[in-house]
Amino acid sequence: MPKESTEQATLFSTADNCLLQPPIDQLERLSPTWRQVLETGDTHDVLASLSSFLAARLSAGAEIYPRFVFRALDYMQPESVRVVILGQDPYHGPNQAQGLAFSVPDQCRTPPSLRNIFKELSLEYPNEPLRRHNELSDWARQGVLLLNTALTVEHASPASHAKRGWERITDALIQRVAQAPHPKVFMLWGAHAQSKEALLTEGPGGPLLILKANHPSPLSATRPPIPFMGCGHFVQANTWLEQHGQAPVNWTGAISETNA
Repeated sequence: MPKESTEQATLFSTADNCLLQPPIDQLERLSPTWRQVLETGDTHDVLASLSSFLAARLSAGAEIYPRFVFRALDYMQPESVRVVILGQDPYHGPNQAQGLAFSVPDQCRTPPSLRNIFKELSLEYPNEPLRRHNELSDWARQGVLLLNTALTVEHASPASHAKRGWERITDALIQRVAQAPHPKVFMLWGAHAQSKEALLTEGPGGPLLILKANHPSPLSATRPPIPFMGCGHFVQANTWLEQHGQAPVNWTGAISETNA
């Protein structure tokens, strides 16, 4: 794991998760490959404007989550992303959001959407132990990009930073991954994530598998048109990755004899 990821893991276990510095001041933590996406042309201008907005909100006393907004990028380069799971915006409670979509620290109560993700895993992998870790950094270490389309939120105010510019920034990141010349899977859960599908058909990137279902929220997980529960996405992704010469993702966190 990169040094910065280790530092972040320590900070998340010992301190709160409030944003302390604007995103533009966090770029130096990123690898040059990701920085190139964020420091280019219009994307950099949008990030500068967004950072000014966030700095003003911090000065006004707002509590903004998470502390490290680009943490999802720490674990991989664009060319090593194997699966992308898109979320919408971070959890808006204290000490929940970690910069990884759907993930919370293990000591937190499992959020409803994440609980349904784990239920789906138990359906797809009935012979493996139930996943017991809310923290999804083990997925990230295997090349799973857990990316929210808005990367900050204010305390107790869901979607408070939606349409403030984050979507243009994360669209650029999504396109960069889609255009990388290697196989990758995109899991699009819910209408918001599925609205990004057009970004995945542009450019000369490698083979793509696009899996679509409802959002895992209890409000939609079992409803039509494509219920999340029973969608089979995790097994489908691994089967496809192996067919394209890639290693499968260990979704459940179970330790096999080969990697014990």
